[in-house]
Amino acid sequence: MDLLHYLILSMLLFIVGTVGFIVKKNIISVFLCLELMLNAVNLSFVAFAKHLNQVDGQIFVFFVMVVAAVEAAVGLAITIVLYRNRNTLNVDDADTMKW
Repeated sequence: MDLLHYLILSMLLFIVGTVGFIVKKNIISVFLCLELMLNAVNLSFVAFAKHLNQVDGQIFVFFVMVVAAVEAAVGLAITIVLYRNRNTLNVDDADTMKW
């Protein structure tokens, strides 16, 4: 497989993640779509790193994975607080975090 195939797959994953992020109403689904978009970017970084025979793309992937892990932890905390306060995981109900 050449670079074009990886980039097409990365583009399709990013588009699916973007559409899901815009359309979904459940906050867990929104976070999963965000993770899908981050993984699409990781795939393109690794594809370019392989194509150019450099490790810079793989170093960027490491940092993106760290950001994704932090985003998952903070997102889970926000989700738990939202569910405890509102008894729902609907994004439309998360407009304010007041008690």
